Amino acid sequence: MTTTAYDVVSTKTLNGWSRTNKTRAAVLATPDVETIARAVAKVADANADSPGYLRNGVIARGLGRSYNESAQNRAGLTVDMTAVNRIHRIDGDALIADVDAGVSLDALLRTLVPLGLWLPVLPGTRQVTVGGAIAHDIHGKSHHSSGSFGDQVADLDLLVADGRVLTLAPDGTSDDPDGSLYWTTVAGLGLTGIVLRARLRLQRTETAYFLADGVVTHDAHETVDLHRTGWSDSAEYSAGWFDAVTKEPALGRGYFTRGRLAAVDELPAKLRRDPLRFDAPQYFTVPDVFPRGLGNRLTFGLMSRVYFQAGGTYTGKVHNITGFLHPLDIMGEWNRFYGGTGFLQYQFVIPPENLGAFVPLLSEVRASGHASFVNVLKMFGEGNRAPLSFPTPGMTVTFDFAIKRGLDRLISELDRRVIDFGGRLYSAKDSVTSPDTFHAMYPRIDEWIAVRRRIDPTGVFVSDMAKRLDLV
Repeated sequence: MTTTAYDVVSTKTLNGWSRTNKTRAAVLATPDVETIARAVAKVADANADSPGYLRNGVIARGLGRSYNESAQNRAGLTVDMTAVNRIHRIDGDALIADVDAGVSLDALLRTLVPLGLWLPVLPGTRQVTVGGAIAHDIHGKSHHSSGSFGDQVADLDLLVADGRVLTLAPDGTSDDPDGSLYWTTVAGLGLTGIVLRARLRLQRTETAYFLADGVVTHDAHETVDLHRTGWSDSAEYSAGWFDAVTKEPALGRGYFTRGRLAAVDELPAKLRRDPLRFDAPQYFTVPDVFPRGLGNRLTFGLMSRVYFQAGGTYTGKVHNITGFLHPLDIMGEWNRFYGGTGFLQYQFVIPPENLGAFVPLLSEVRASGHASFVNVLKMFGEGNRAPLSFPTPGMTVTFDFAIKRGLDRLISELDRRVIDFGGRLYSAKDSVTSPDTFHAMYPRIDEWIAVRRRIDPTGVFVSDMAKRLDLV
């Protein structure tokens, strides 16, 4: 018997990683690509006799690690791609991994690393699908040296609104001669179609460990000066944490690391015995018991003091994968620390000529009374051709704010400041900004909209975020 969309659809509550913008939605979960294609065709038909969820658009969803409603579609259909998760082929000679879009970066790395292979671009968590990484053009500590995820895709297969499966590549294909649809799909928030499969570029590695240098700064001015003078430029990977809670003059102090994949002969003897062991433990899962309001200036102040004192200045220290790239992955469901009302992650970029804007902006954040502990700062290199790709030259800054009264006023003021100094917000993190603000931050957005409308003229692919930001 042929499986239909109706057979595998269930109703679920969905939200992003920030645990906000919750919706009840019809979710299609199947490993069968043909069933997914039939569901998209039914949505495209918009038949009045179909269930309501097949008449209000469709969006793909991976592991739900974006911090917003980009993978939710309140009135329509959401396709859970995590069951489409086959690793088809690893070509160690050509340095290509051929994988389904639902494969997580964690699962892929656990396959690659023992083979002496590596993904050049990884975000701050491995719990992201390949399709999600493409949809948001994710970046990591290596952006200044390796670009973002879309720069590492050799080609991909995209199911589009009229039912075709197109093969797209950065420099164009017969399906997309000038590459414009590829670059509209990269950072395209899933709104050009559903990525089914991708071929990813790899690099070789001798070990599963990093050789790193660490440094501390003592105030916001030192933090800016460290990055203005190119401390991270010579390293493959670089990022760090800064203190957004402690009062001045220590406000903005930080602990920063830079490094590269280690060679075998750089490891201590005990690690040389198995240099490609995937050493990335998760120690526990955070229980869902924390009350609202636990994340405040007092608790975050204590945590900031401990974290800063645990850092230090060193050279040539060996780290495992989790310790260097994914420290939050040691805890499953860490977002539960913020309680049931969730939190808001605010990530933006400051252009090189305006790095000094970080200092007064940080002072305003502290004065607002909204505390943030999970604060990240790193440098970006050149961006790519994707009109909605977030990385652009400069310094990217991230805050995590617990949801509480008055946060909307702070965010509105931060949005104004970011526009004034020529920055932009990250689409994987934004959950509240207005369409006017988002459009003002992305000068090529009209170009993106034009290509999206050409490939999906009737708006088959839609999300709650796309509606909020007037992208469809």
